[in-house]
Amino acid sequence: MCGIAGFYNPDENYTVKKGKWQHILEDMNRAQKRRGPDDEGTYLSPLCGLAHVRLEIIDLFTGQQPMVRKKADRECAIVFNGEIYNMEELKRELLAQGAVFSTTSDTEVILTGYMLYGKNYIKKLNGIFAIAVWDSIPGTLSLFRDRLGVKPLFYTMTDQTLVFASEIKGLFAYPGVSPVVDRDGLCEIFALGPAKTYGKGVFKNIWEVLPGHCVIFSKKSCTAEAYWKLESRPHEDSVERTIEKTAWLVEDAVKKQMLSDIPVSTFLSGGLDSSLVTAICARELKKQGKVLNTFSFDFQDNSKYFEANSFQPSQDRPYVEQMTAFAGTNHHFLECSNQDQLECLYRAVDARDLPCMADVESSMLYFCSKVTDYNKVTLTGECADEIFGGYPWFHDQKAFQTNAFPWSVSMEPRQALLSDDVIRALPMEEYARAAYERTIGETPLLPEDTPEEKRRREIAYLNLRWFMATLLDRMDRTSMYNGLEARVPLADHRIVEYVFNIPWHIKCPNGVVKGLLRHVGKGMLPEEILWRRKSPYPKTYDPAYEKLLGNRLKEVLSDPAAPVRTLLDEKKVRAFLCSPSDYGKPWYGQLMAGPQMLAYMLQVNYWLEKYHIQIL
Repeated sequence: MCGIAGFYNPDENYTVKKGKWQHILEDMNRAQKRRGPDDEGTYLSPLCGLAHVRLEIIDLFTGQQPMVRKKADRECAIVFNGEIYNMEELKRELLAQGAVFSTTSDTEVILTGYMLYGKNYIKKLNGIFAIAVWDSIPGTLSLFRDRLGVKPLFYTMTDQTLVFASEIKGLFAYPGVSPVVDRDGLCEIFALGPAKTYGKGVFKNIWEVLPGHCVIFSKKSCTAEAYWKLESRPHEDSVERTIEKTAWLVEDAVKKQMLSDIPVSTFLSGGLDSSLVTAICARELKKQGKVLNTFSFDFQDNSKYFEANSFQPSQDRPYVEQMTAFAGTNHHFLECSNQDQLECLYRAVDARDLPCMADVESSMLYFCSKVTDYNKVTLTGECADEIFGGYPWFHDQKAFQTNAFPWSVSMEPRQALLSDDVIRALPMEEYARAAYERTIGETPLLPEDTPEEKRRREIAYLNLRWFMATLLDRMDRTSMYNGLEARVPLADHRIVEYVFNIPWHIKCPNGVVKGLLRHVGKGMLPEEILWRRKSPYPKTYDPAYEKLLGNRLKEVLSDPAAPVRTLLDEKKVRAFLCSPSDYGKPWYGQLMAGPQMLAYMLQVNYWLEKYHIQIL
């Protein structure tokens, strides 16, 4: 895994003042160095500059980037962040076409395929990626992003120059690109956050390459086009065939994503999703005489304060212990203290460049920092809930009857701490409704869908485009900030394409949440884990944590220079701090309730302060 960056201007000649532009490329690398602590490189041509920082996973010795290849008068250069899991198959095809390789890296496979077949070669890739390719003959710079947006890729335009980077901080390393937030940006933060509109970077004039898209820049134009879109198709497989095919896809995706020249590990919560990924990985490594490292996460003294509720019916540890004994893994129990996750709130903003999922994100960032003491590659069970219908809103009739994001139905809790002036100035309701309706309008449907089936597709599509994207961003930033590559095999695009079209009575038979995936896991998992009721990522229930947050926010409010003071109503905040938290009614997703609202506001203040943000 890596970080990429660069710039392009067809009217510039970067070789005239080479030292100046080389220094800028190095600054962009420096800004993203945590994504690639092992190596770095730059490339400069008259019209284009490319930068790359590298985390060594595959081809440790000859896979340096930027990678450049020449054929006659044509020169192509590539920077690539990600992994191509079918690279051996693609390489065999290219060798049959007479291609010659000098490395064992997937980067060279991509570049060779591009030079032979052009931009459409991207459709052959099974993997997660953000790619930039400079092609000297047409004089184009092309940006590509994987189908589901697992890897980030942002860009902006300044003085007719394209600037791109894996992370927003990489853009700010380019002279003249400044952190400015307008009314729409504030609506992103307060009406939609920690989610954000796909394609937008929240900051003014910063955009994101859409998942499944390529953006091609040339002297005359900038064109964006989709190379992949999710489609609705009639499902013609029987129940038995559906289970069989889903099982094959899941197993193939996990085995493909074990591709690495260094040892892999897994995150293991004791739930269905991570246990299934772990079982497959452990079995495959056992064939090689190896033992899988696994990691689970919890909070210090959580057993003292945990109370089961509709969102979190049980604690993880007993199931983790059962699963590690069953799979024979080398397990590590990791714990986070209140102080650790409080301090990591700010580092999580450093990683994301935006306010994010509060302690749900800061704790993950802390855990990832501990995993890297053992492994640099891990596989997770992320995305199964979005794909297989695991969240409560897939099953709640209110979600079928409410025209709003099902994980954030009401604007009221989002406005609870804001000043009345801010509430009047920001069209939060309208902004969120427009974002919701735009996605509903994009949902792929079949003419024969019943109203109920139509609504199920809409909820599934909303989850893929919004909720899953937020969690994928969390996973990428928290892991890469620590030099850890986290993979999400259940988000293989082949699984998404197939499962999206499976009828509900097969996906969740007899109302059993993720029943299809449970049938896939039969014989691979203990029965108690196979049929365990869903329990999401853990969070602390220690009231001392909320007190820490409250005291920290009071400190912020007492500071006349604190930027968030212009957005919050101090009386509302102090009243909120005196009221009991409602853990059962989150304002975002399943986990973000009262304490997380306080943490989010602390992140907003830190974000405004750190980036010296100009608000228009």
